[in-house]
Amino acid sequence: MSDECLPTIGCTVINSARTGGDDKNALTFEFRSVEGCTVQKSLADLERIFERFRNALPPGLEKMPKKKFLVAEQKLLEKRKNWAEALVTHLVAKHSDNYEVQTLFGALLSQLDENHVILGPSEKKTARPANFDYLKTVGQGSFGKVYMVRYHGDGKIYAMKVLGKEHIKRRNEVKHVMAERNVLLNNIDHPFLVSLHYSFQTRDKLYFVLDFLNGGELFFHLQKERCFAEPRGRFYAAEIASALGYLHAKDIIYRDLKPENLLLDRHGHVVLTDFGLCKEGIKMKETTSTFCGTPEYLAPEVIRKKPYDRTVDWWCLGCVLFEMLFGLPPFYSKNQNEMYHKTLTQPLCVPASASSSVSKLLVEMLQKDRSERLGAKSDFEEIRDHPFFALIDWEKLLNRETKVPFVPKVRAETDTLNIAREFTDIEPNPASLVPSHTFVNREMEFAGFTYNQKPTLHIE
Repeated sequence: MSDECLPTIGCTVINSARTGGDDKNALTFEFRSVEGCTVQKSLADLERIFERFRNALPPGLEKMPKKKFLVAEQKLLEKRKNWAEALVTHLVAKHSDNYEVQTLFGALLSQLDENHVILGPSEKKTARPANFDYLKTVGQGSFGKVYMVRYHGDGKIYAMKVLGKEHIKRRNEVKHVMAERNVLLNNIDHPFLVSLHYSFQTRDKLYFVLDFLNGGELFFHLQKERCFAEPRGRFYAAEIASALGYLHAKDIIYRDLKPENLLLDRHGHVVLTDFGLCKEGIKMKETTSTFCGTPEYLAPEVIRKKPYDRTVDWWCLGCVLFEMLFGLPPFYSKNQNEMYHKTLTQPLCVPASASSSVSKLLVEMLQKDRSERLGAKSDFEEIRDHPFFALIDWEKLLNRETKVPFVPKVRAETDTLNIAREFTDIEPNPASLVPSHTFVNREMEFAGFTYNQKPTLHIE
């Protein structure tokens, strides 16, 4: 964006009490975009972000004007207002891909073209829908499809999840989509959580560019093999537990663990995907109460619409492990009401073929009283230290050094042999995915959605 095309940001002083004093929180500015979106920041806020960005600011944009002897209060206030307006206008125009700018001034970013994302520290090119080849459809959900794509710039293969905005808004799912983006941003480098590379939007669609994983859904392999041997189930359960423990450490509950959300990479490691039902900001012992999840894996307290905590994830893991070992979830019924009734009232029945250690683990994970459930006292540590996982070297597991029990048949990076044909038979339609015109986002629901994995700005 050239200097001639800087966004129009208006600035108003809304609290000028003690402008010349030392209390910089007392002076507050309101910034307004041409669309009428507003953000309020104190002088102290602006000074802090000035210091963070000062090495990247143009020479004419210097420190905040200081109070000088014999300078009238009103004149000082006007100088500070002009300085604040120039600072915010520059940050919004030049550094909109920076996470800190997005956090502080997200509402003002709605007037920018969020169809563009800067790729890296030295790159001048941008990523947009037209920069990808759409090779195969590899998934489909209620809000859109997932494609295997190749980026033109370096030939890398990614998974691109494309969601329709209108459908999301009509179903009141905006907060879940933005929560998914936030959780993906929180995953810096965990080996068993899918990574976000870029996110951007067009007039009618949202795009997540993610790791491409072609080892197949755990559900796909369970359908083919019916169940897994105990060592294989233990390996997958350990990797899943590690991922859940990482999310819990960041005060995130996953809430929708099921085999369809667990993918294998080409080497045979489990990767947790689809964070749309995650709940952020839930510390140990804190609860939430939204009814959500998948019927076969719902904990009793969720079915009863009672408050629940992190232990719902350990209940779900118990259900998934049971299904991996014995072919069906523990309280499964084709009739949903009957399944709920069994979940609430029926004692767990572990097949006699199970080892004593896995029987003990399943009984403790599938306690109907969440306060008695494994993980209720010290979360992931209780799972990690359980006798069933005694053979797991957790450090080697995290480093992906543990020998995998099963390696999917993957002949090439673009192989889709392990992806269900119901998806791959759907031919991608690039014309519907690539806009023919530039787009100025005016929708506040999705402001700040755009993300660039590699920051373009290094601030000392």
